[in-house]
Amino acid sequence: MSLAETIAPQLPYLRRFARALTGSQESGDAYVVAVLETLVADPGSFPEGHLKRVGLYKCFLKVWNSVSLNREPAEPKTQADKSLEAITPLPRQAFLLASVEGFTTHQISEILDCSTDEVTRLIEEAGEQIAEQTATDVLIIEDEPLISMDLEALVKGLGHRVSGIARTHREALAEVHKKKPGLVLADIHLADGSSGLDAVNEILLGFTVPVIFITAFPERLLTGERPEPTFLITKPFEPNTVRALVSQALFFGTNAHFPDATSGESDRGGRYVAAGGRAART
Repeated sequence: MSLAETIAPQLPYLRRFARALTGSQESGDAYVVAVLETLVADPGSFPEGHLKRVGLYKCFLKVWNSVSLNREPAEPKTQADKSLEAITPLPRQAFLLASVEGFTTHQISEILDCSTDEVTRLIEEAGEQIAEQTATDVLIIEDEPLISMDLEALVKGLGHRVSGIARTHREALAEVHKKKPGLVLADIHLADGSSGLDAVNEILLGFTVPVIFITAFPERLLTGERPEPTFLITKPFEPNTVRALVSQALFFGTNAHFPDATSGESDRGGRYVAAGGRAART
């Protein structure tokens, strides 16, 4: 199989990455064309010993870091576009490779030609820069004191504020009544036997907000038989995972919401909760 045939299936994803990185369709596509022209002129420039997708992104960033093209956005900028411009180049690359393209830390180290420790540092730096732009009030719905304390420390370490910590469904609604949060971190099973899912459902009746579920019972959501939340962390969690998802949810402005009533979804009168724009039935 030729190089062109090998990389062709990856081009739509590379275009997505290029547009996110540059902030515009026109500029992003221009960089992709520049990469393809480079490979046509010199096929030997494609890195050997890498997965084809890794090698393609490595080629792209080599061009992106060395060629200056005009950036004239052809369409209105989204929240993410505006936020990207404020993140310095290398952290921006590492953040998008991880959060948008789903590369592992090891793969990103190959693409950026640096150590895995450096990749971790770059992603953390991106998270700090994102937090400076998106600092918000966070509601923590968690019944285990030590875990809620850890989450509070992580959230504050990113530059956010904790608007309240709730141990039950009732307390969660009371905290929201006091102050609307800009992000919700929610456990599923709460202290009095109530449900964090139900609490989030009621919160979403009033307004949309990004939601990240943190639970020891992922099987209650990850069944493969229904729409599932985008942002789900399993206990025991890694602090860096929480930091990354908090930054990602706020950076891309991924609000949770109820699906449209005309969408055809039904659950015998059951209710829904959405995380990251994807619904999970209670």
